[in-house]
Amino acid sequence: MTEVLLERRYRPIPEDILLRAFEVLDPAKRGFLSKEELIKYMTEEGEPFSQEEMEEMLSAAIDPESNTIHYKDYIAMMVIDEN
Repeated sequence: MTEVLLERRYRPIPEDILLRAFEVLDPAKRGFLSKEELIKYMTEEGEPFSQEEMEEMLSAAIDPESNTIHYKDYIAMMVIDEN
């Protein structure tokens, strides 16, 4: 996936669109999703992630202390600075 991103085969998704996508999954507007919620959404809804893709995402996204994903922090990590 990193190789594809670095080769710029796909246009990056703007940060505000990523944030809105996560906010749809967080109707209570807590600012985070639990690990279980994230796994459910990513494996049971839409185009499901494979086990390998899920493990890779979780290793980068989940805060090991709280076992949650603070999606604003994760989005900031994912966004590529075009400058």
